[in-house]
Amino acid sequence: MFSAPRKPTVTILLFLLIQLTSVFGFQLPQKPCRPSTKLYTSSPTDPAPPCVIQVLGVGGGGGNAVNRMIATGIEGVSFWAINTDVQALATSLAKDKLNIGRKVTKGLGAGGKLSVGCEAANESKEEIDAIVKGSDMIFITAGMGGGTGSGAAPVVAEVAKANQCLTVAVVTKPFGFEGRQRMKQAEEAIKNLREHVDTLIVVSNDKLLRIVPDNTPVTDAFLVADDILRQGVLGISEIILKTGMVNVDFADVKTVMRDAGTALMGVGTGVGKNRAANAAIAAISSPLLDIPFQKARRIVFNVVGGDNMGLQEINEASEVIYENAAKDANIIFGALVDPTMGEEMSITVLACDFEDEESVIETRDAAFYKERRLNTKSPLGSEAASVEETRTAISRGFTKPKEDDESIGKSGKSGRLGKLLRKFLGGNR
Repeated sequence: MFSAPRKPTVTILLFLLIQLTSVFGFQLPQKPCRPSTKLYTSSPTDPAPPCVIQVLGVGGGGGNAVNRMIATGIEGVSFWAINTDVQALATSLAKDKLNIGRKVTKGLGAGGKLSVGCEAANESKEEIDAIVKGSDMIFITAGMGGGTGSGAAPVVAEVAKANQCLTVAVVTKPFGFEGRQRMKQAEEAIKNLREHVDTLIVVSNDKLLRIVPDNTPVTDAFLVADDILRQGVLGISEIILKTGMVNVDFADVKTVMRDAGTALMGVGTGVGKNRAANAAIAAISSPLLDIPFQKARRIVFNVVGGDNMGLQEINEASEVIYENAAKDANIIFGALVDPTMGEEMSITVLACDFEDEESVIETRDAAFYKERRLNTKSPLGSEAASVEETRTAISRGFTKPKEDDESIGKSGKSGRLGKLLRKFLGGNR
């Protein structure tokens, strides 16, 4: 008895179909590929990035800061330029751009009106939400006092915070000569921004007048301010992204910066015998930041040096940080050996949650800067200095290495180091 013939299997049918298409030259329809929505791509051998970090430059000032960061190179971070002005976006170095408020402004800018900038951002809220979604950390850079930056930055921050992103704003205040109205608008914008960010770092452009040499071109002076914004983003992102021998991860930084309010971020460098102490002093006394480093309850600092970095040097830097922090401060410490540093040592300090709220809005008087200028050596003398020279001088605290080396070198005790620090900071402690 013969059994009934079996139905051909799916595999056989597919095989015959492929053979026919190869003979007659037909091509099977292919399913279109979905575009990737990942912000990072990596090979199977590359480690996955620890977290997704994005920098959003809002308005003209924020866009300039983003251009500066892209030009100098910051790895592991994505950049967006967000503006109401199409013409400004056309000159941006950022690959990703967003023209907000196209119905409200027609791409012509906010006209210096905070309300227009806010309305434009609200119009494009869905697009902003799509940008920040999936990010772990969002940096917002902007210049306060204008229309787009002042009005849109708080809205962008609100959207980022709603997506559970650690949201950090690094912004500038306008020059005094720009008028009271612009300063008033900047202060209102900063107040609004503070309500929607975890951490707010404010850089005062007005202090540039007391720091940069008299003959410095105005373009270079603004570049110095942009570079301070760049240092803020670079310093914090490198703490997270670079693995050190004493590692600080994203969770550590999040603990310090979550709902921290106004913050101080400083980067200091040092060379020579007392490079560690000098770098720490410079890091906590950056003259462009709008608040002094006093009685912080939450601090994270990272020390980076070459192969010859010693334990005693790390201890000296730590003494400077601990002496200026609150007694019960939560301090997270990291250390990284980078052979490319050579004889230089760099310290990044992030301080939040200040014990005395009045000290947060306190500013150094003119005598402090006058004394510092008298002790300043080239390139910040009467001659014009390059942006790089000015940046280096700021990060080294405007000190004369020989004098500092002699003062600290006479004694390694923390008491003498404390006296030097109090003298350097103007005797406020």
